[in-house]
Amino acid sequence: MDGPRDPPEGPPEGAPGSGDDEYRSVVFDESFVRAARLQEYSAQERMADHAHPVRSRHVWARIGASRQVLVLILLITMAFGTAVYMGLRHPYEEPRPPTAEALRTTLVPLAPRDPVPGGISARELLDHSPAAQFRDGEEGINLPPARRTQHFSESLVMTALATAKEYTVKSALDRATLTGGAQRGVRLLLDPSQLDQFDRSFTKPVDDGRHAATGWLVRFDPTQIALADVPIRTQGTFSLTETTPGTLEVAADHTFVYAVHAVRAGGGQHAGEPGQGEDRASLFTVRRQMRFRFDRDDLQGHHVEVLQSHVQAGPQSCSADDAAYLRPLLAGQRAGTDRPADTDPYATGRESAALCGVMAPSAQPSLPKAS
Repeated sequence: MDGPRDPPEGPPEGAPGSGDDEYRSVVFDESFVRAARLQEYSAQERMADHAHPVRSRHVWARIGASRQVLVLILLITMAFGTAVYMGLRHPYEEPRPPTAEALRTTLVPLAPRDPVPGGISARELLDHSPAAQFRDGEEGINLPPARRTQHFSESLVMTALATAKEYTVKSALDRATLTGGAQRGVRLLLDPSQLDQFDRSFTKPVDDGRHAATGWLVRFDPTQIALADVPIRTQGTFSLTETTPGTLEVAADHTFVYAVHAVRAGGGQHAGEPGQGEDRASLFTVRRQMRFRFDRDDLQGHHVEVLQSHVQAGPQSCSADDAAYLRPLLAGQRAGTDRPADTDPYATGRESAALCGVMAPSAQPSLPKAS
């Protein structure tokens, strides 16, 4: 070959004489292009020269993220477990009211139309009275079957019923309580928030619907009345209702029949010798309707809230002051013509809850006629 010659269209751009000598140093001739070695890089080699679109985290950063996930799972598990535990331990528990309601009492003396029957022994009086079929003492205080409610188990229902029975026995059948003795056994059963009202009812008893000692329990003046040496006759029922998810109420309706007589001059407390104390015995009947309430704290602490007490008792005089003691009319006595004191609806001050009823002849013993 004679060497490179200019192409027909003229010398290449940048060749001498082309006017582009200043770019001649960067133009490759054909021999350089043919000698150039082409190399195809693999995908991995190509990626090695480029930054990743997402920067990889350090291995410890990945471990930290795993720890955060584990901690979150652990916290959720602990929270769920705590909720389940509290739900099982205190299901449906509601906030307890700060104080229990005050007891409201109604005392109704029952006055007989005729003289009070008596003149025979206390046992004969009982056998010839409507109480002849009643049971003796605590045997007449029977509980219904304990069945679970929507929010209270069978054992809690049984606790409420048993506590209501214990209150009934201690407040109406315990002879020390009946004869004006210590009322500690009754007091210990009360919800603590009712203790002030209970104590005031005994230090300053008054028939105002709230502070009558005989609204809490049955008792007689030990200087005037003694119990005959025969069992107290009893009959009645209990019923239970769930009033809220956090409270139970027990209604008690019982009739108690006491054989009583006047305290003898020697201070004897019961009739002993036939023909003396027993012959002067008479019957005194008390019908008592009570309403008790229990929340979960009461059930756990063996306490009761006494909400309502409605007492009918006779034979008594209508004018008898029975806030501190029940005052029976004894054998041969009459009620008289006294009536409750006038009530002035315009007067302010202490509320009067004076009521009186007539004792039906059928509620008194039917004495056998002398032959």
